[in-house]
Amino acid sequence: MSDAAGPVVLDGFPASEGIARGRVLCVKWRVPEVPHLTVPEGERKREIERFRRARRRARRELEGIKRDTEDRLGPIEARIFDPQILMLDDPEVVEGTRRYISRSRLTAARAFEWRMLELKERWSRTSHPMVLDRLNDLEDLKVRILSRLLGLAAPWSLEGGAEEVVAVARNLTPSFVARLEPSRVVGLAADGGTRASHWAILARSLEIPAAAGLGNVSTRARDGQEIIVDGVSGRVVIDPDAKEADRFERRRAAIREWRHEEAASPRGGPVALDRQGVTLRANLDLPGEAARAYRLGAEGVGLFRTEFLVVGRGTMPGEEEQYRAYRTVAEAFPSQPVLIRTFDLGGDKFPVFLRTPAENNPFLGRRGVRVCTDEPELFLTQLRAILRAAAHGDVRIMVPLVNTASEIGVVRKLLDGAAEQLRGRGVEFKLPVRVGAMIETPAAALAAAHLATRAEFLSIGTNDLVQYTLAVDRTSTGLAHLFDPFHPAVLRQVSMVAQAGRAAGVEVSACGEMATRPLGALLLLGLGVQALSVGWRSLPEIRRLVRNCRLDRVRAAAAAALEESTGAQVKRTLAASLGGAEERLFPAGT
Repeated sequence: MSDAAGPVVLDGFPASEGIARGRVLCVKWRVPEVPHLTVPEGERKREIERFRRARRRARRELEGIKRDTEDRLGPIEARIFDPQILMLDDPEVVEGTRRYISRSRLTAARAFEWRMLELKERWSRTSHPMVLDRLNDLEDLKVRILSRLLGLAAPWSLEGGAEEVVAVARNLTPSFVARLEPSRVVGLAADGGTRASHWAILARSLEIPAAAGLGNVSTRARDGQEIIVDGVSGRVVIDPDAKEADRFERRRAAIREWRHEEAASPRGGPVALDRQGVTLRANLDLPGEAARAYRLGAEGVGLFRTEFLVVGRGTMPGEEEQYRAYRTVAEAFPSQPVLIRTFDLGGDKFPVFLRTPAENNPFLGRRGVRVCTDEPELFLTQLRAILRAAAHGDVRIMVPLVNTASEIGVVRKLLDGAAEQLRGRGVEFKLPVRVGAMIETPAAALAAAHLATRAEFLSIGTNDLVQYTLAVDRTSTGLAHLFDPFHPAVLRQVSMVAQAGRAAGVEVSACGEMATRPLGALLLLGLGVQALSVGWRSLPEIRRLVRNCRLDRVRAAAAAALEESTGAQVKRTLAASLGGAEERLFPAGT
């Protein structure tokens, strides 16, 4: 039941697709308080030995979690725990702690805490948001070792609470999420984090809906309150009223029905009521998702994110490892396109092994294709693996953050070099492969007509296009209300890119979160986008949407929306033009 103030609605970032309803279970873990104590000079060796034993026990625990995760989810998800295991022997961690014990005669717990605080301060000074994941790993490890040194119980337990709970926390850790049972923990909501967070990757593998970057959900929610988590929009509703609860139940029941329908339906793209077809592909974060996407009727892969191979690692991934990952996806869709995005590094995703210098504005710095030219060894290895996987299906290469045709030329030159290396080794591969450009900046949208003469397809990355058009950091909780995919400036660029693609005879697709939201998907189709790529769990919803609309009406509605001056007006115009069709199909909103 709602309280007197009514429902509390919080908007953050989608972290794991799906929607869930349950009772709040607050996870209030924090770093233990460590007393400032010193030891007699003769006990310093004993404290160093206690620190060694605590590290050894932490390693056994983490290696056990890693093994369990590999058995349950697979080797890629298990590798998430490697950074913490490596930290246990990192000289910066170990020697720094020993120095404090030896020179200042601090207890092992106090010395370790001081060293962790120093490292946190140092890492926090870097400009890469990706460092937040490393800090999250650091805090997870810090709590684990301090708990051992202080003789405390592990703080990550989920004791108490009813069945079907939603875990709510200031932040979540990979070691916590990896052990959850989806039958009991049906959703996750956190103040911090992003879709790229290690815990969010595990949540997606476990198919637990999650919203991140909610700001203050941990202080707004109380144990036992009812809560709805929408992992598609990133929205959380605490104490939903009868109307919100009814909308949720209707949507959940509809999704179940659609999934059963899809399982029994013949494969092929959805056809609208006016007999016009739409190509519907899947976004993938991990190779293991390919089989699930295929079962839900995906017509290939419109975005295979490859950052899982590099983020959080201390060493560059090898060619063989990458080849196996790409081949898995190619073989899942042997006769349909698989668009593999080359490493989209920079911004909120930068692997430790590149040792990149700090940047004041990482989203405006070394990102996407720009890193490709700076790190040829990394990208040649990836391109060799992609060319080998292309022998097993219709594999295509998608280049992120392209602004100029010359950047496509650089990739083609690297591709030729990779092919020559494989040829010299006598390894089977396929060439040519199609190379396409991601349109993610206003510069790329304005240059789309020229890019379409050099690229063999264009893919609109709506998340970054919105970010760069509106100058709004898409990972900033405080600016979430300004991140508006329906802003007229964004729509006009989408329309411009679609027109450029039609004129050049190349496919234009869209693969951002906008395509996963019903009203956004309709708008993209209405503006002339030919193919949508959505989170694989959202395939039944978007397929149903297409089958129950008339594309001629959708195009007319989009044309009317282009004349509006605000995002709110765009949504009202679309809803009115479509007669509320999207609301009848998707009662939980846009």
